[in-house]
Amino acid sequence: MKDTYLQWFKGKVKKAMTNYNMLNDGDRVAVGLSGGKDSMALLQVLYMIRREVPVHYDLHAIFVNPGWPMNVDIMADFCRERDIPFTNKLTDIGEVVFIERQEKNPCGLCANLRRGAINNTVRDLGLNKLALGHHLDDAIETFMMSLIFTGQFKTFAPVTFMDRSNITLIRPMIYMTEQTVETFVDRYNLPVVKSLCPVNGKTKREEMKNLVDLLSERYPDIKTRFLTAFQRLDLQNLWPPMVTRHLHDDGADAGEGAMNLIE
Repeated sequence: MKDTYLQWFKGKVKKAMTNYNMLNDGDRVAVGLSGGKDSMALLQVLYMIRREVPVHYDLHAIFVNPGWPMNVDIMADFCRERDIPFTNKLTDIGEVVFIERQEKNPCGLCANLRRGAINNTVRDLGLNKLALGHHLDDAIETFMMSLIFTGQFKTFAPVTFMDRSNITLIRPMIYMTEQTVETFVDRYNLPVVKSLCPVNGKTKREEMKNLVDLLSERYPDIKTRFLTAFQRLDLQNLWPPMVTRHLHDDGADAGEGAMNLIE
C-alpha cells in the first residue's frame, strides 16, 4: 500500500528544493547532525528522495561534538545502516563556553563556534553544500527574536551562499512546521539523541517558541501567514528610509516644513 503521508512529506521537501534550486547534479552534501529530531528527519528524507529526484548528490553526515558526553553511536549506526559516511568532529566548545568564558548568554558564542567548526569540516572533506534541519518554526522564532531584541525584520533564508567558506547552506525542510517534523520522526521511529546542553530549554529561543505557540493557539493559521509573508516580503511597503536635509536660511526647504510639523 502506498504511504500517502510519506509521499506528502517528501513532496514538501522536493518543492522547497525545486523552488529555491537547492541541489544540482554532482553536489556533495554535508548534513549537520545534532542527534535531535530535526537533523535526523532531514538526513532520513534526503536519503529517501535521493533515488527519486533527477539530480545525483552524495550525502555525508557531520556531528560537531561539543565535548560533553553524548551517545554518538546512535547517530553513527543510523548512518552506517544507510551507507552514509559519518564524521564525529570532536571540539572543546562546551569547555570554552561554559567553563573558560562562563558566558551569561552562551547561545551566541556556542552557535558561532559550532558554525566555524562545521564549515571548516565541510571544506576539509571537500563538500560544497551544507544542509541544516531548520524548519518553518525556526524561521518564525528567528524573525521574532530579531524583531524583539534588535528591532529588525530579519530571518534566515532557505539558501545562503557563504562566500568566505565557498559553501552553500540549504534548508530543505523550510516548508515544514515543527509538529510535522515530530510526526515524521514518531511515525517512522527515527532515533533521537537527547541534548545534554546545560541551558537546553532555558534560552531566548525557547521563549520565542512559547510565544509562537501562544499565538498559534489563538490564530491557528499564523504559521502559514508567516510563510506567505516571508515569500512576499517587500520592505518598500514599510516606511521609506529617513532623508537628512540641510535647512536653507530662507526656510524654503521641505525638510524645515517637516520639522515644523513635528515641533
